[in-house]
Formats: sequence, structure tokens, C-alpha cells
Amino acid sequence: MASMVVLATTAVPDHLRGALSRWTIEVTPGIFVGTVSARVRDELWNAAAQVVGDGAAVLIHPAANEQGFSQRTAGTRRRTPMDFDGLTLVRFTAQQRRIPPAPHAQAGEGMTKSQSAKG
Repeated sequence: MASMVVLATTAVPDHLRGALSRWTIEVTPGIFVGTVSARVRDELWNAAAQVVGDGAAVLIHPAANEQGFSQRTAGTRRRTPMDFDGLTLVRFTAQQRRIPPAPHAQAGEGMTKSQSAKG
């Protein structure tokens, strides 16, 4: 039986977007919605998970659980689904803070010619 699926992608190769658009509609950039069989859904997910690379993909589809849906994820992302007593909750990981390196002034840098000649 066919059911509705939502597949959200971020920074994936164009050929994956083309393959997904054969079976679904891209309602907004990176968000694909369609009604497909479980077999087609699984094949689309396998294709997405194999080529996601540095991007990310999330698949949402109906399931016989308390929430009424299930999700699958692939790629690098801050949000990680976690099972909590049968409910899937989303855990956020902390962002890595990037501290810029301290500027290193070389001798005489920033001085005018007249200042460096005096000094």
C-alpha cells in the first residue's frame, strides 16, 4: 500500500535531487513529498543515504507507533534522533565554537617608514 513520505535534503549532489524528483515533488528546495510504496521508499532512501556525502538527509514516513511516523537520518547534522521509551525525540549537539587564531604582528608591521627609521 502506498503512503506519503517526506524527504528533506541539505547540500546533496544534484543527481540525487533529480532521482528523487522522478518519484516525488520538490515542494521547496530540498524538500521532497510523494506517495510511494514501501519498496520504492526504501530504494529512494538507500540511494540518498549512499550519496549524501557531506550533506544531510531525513526521511519521514508513516509507522504503526505512538507518534504515527518514523524517521531515518543520514549525513552530518546537529539534530540526532533518540529513542526515549518508545518515542523518538531529537537531541541537539553543541555547535563547535571556532576561535580565530590571534593575530601575530611582525616587527615593524603597522609602522610608517618614518617611525621605523627612528626606532
